[in-house]
Amino acid sequence: MYARVVRFTDVDPEHIEGRLKQRVEEGPPEGVPATGIQFLHDAEQRTAVVVQLFETAEDMSASEAALSGMDPSETPGTRASVDRCEIKIDMRV
Repeated sequence: MYARVVRFTDVDPEHIEGRLKQRVEEGPPEGVPATGIQFLHDAEQRTAVVVQLFETAEDMSASEAALSGMDPSETPGTRASVDRCEIKIDMRV
């Protein structure tokens, strides 16, 4: 399994409330074969981390153009970093 981890700064809590509701209804953007998504938000620091999950490295790579090309108004804030990772361990209780 693979994860694309995107960190955002300057996150407006009011903006993300509306965007999150819309995203849940719409699902992933066209051309993004994600198997899951996690959205972490720190309102005090006005930051967010989005973890997009993919079954294969190829799926993650195929999603790159659609995700990198998103209109900034559709993102939670200013994109600060993007990491592309292989998940080595996933421990859940």
